Amino acid sequence: MIEFNDKEIEFLNSIEEARIATSHNDVPHVKPVSFVYDDGVILVATDYDTRTFTNIKINSNTGIVMDIYKSGSHKAICIQGKSEIIEKGEKFEKYYNIFYKKFEWVRKDPWKENEAPFLRIIPKNKVSWGIK
Repeated sequence: MIEFNDKEIEFLNSIEEARIATSHNDVPHVKPVSFVYDDGVILVATDYDTRTFTNIKINSNTGIVMDIYKSGSHKAICIQGKSEIIEKGEKFEKYYNIFYKKFEWVRKDPWKENEAPFLRIIPKNKVSWGIK
């Protein structure tokens, strides 16, 4: 598994928006998502009826970028990895609790197991810049 240094972890914990990239039949799909960093993996909540979920079921290869763009001081972490779908069980409950604590939108519109899954992105490659 890829390891993140302390500054990268601090950066990942300081922001909540990312862009996730998936593909199917060589057609890329990119969209903004909320994310959480947890113990070396990136977690994303999704819905069953999304292009992202459909793509992951067919092709688990995933790219995700977390960044802050400020001219002259851009910070980013780009990750390539594999996604696992988490729909129920202990991992689902753990991830749901993390999202519930971090995001108001989860508290306003809660869900249960098998109503909306999490994507657990396991990094295989990463590059970061501007994080010192």
